[in-house]
Amino acid sequence: METFYYEVVSIDGDYANLKRTDIESDELKLVARALLPPEIQEGSRLKYEWLSYQMI
Repeated sequence: METFYYEVVSIDGDYANLKRTDIESDELKLVARALLPPEIQEGSRLKYEWLSYQMI
């Protein structure tokens, strides 16, 4: 499996907008907060690997 790195750009209710940080991209990925660690905040950095997100 591949590994991707993200930063939480914004939180909007039950969803968070994530931006890839391991590549140059302006696209945001909308992810349900239920799939993310509960302690995330704007600016948190995440690693996505093996179908789960972890704080780094």
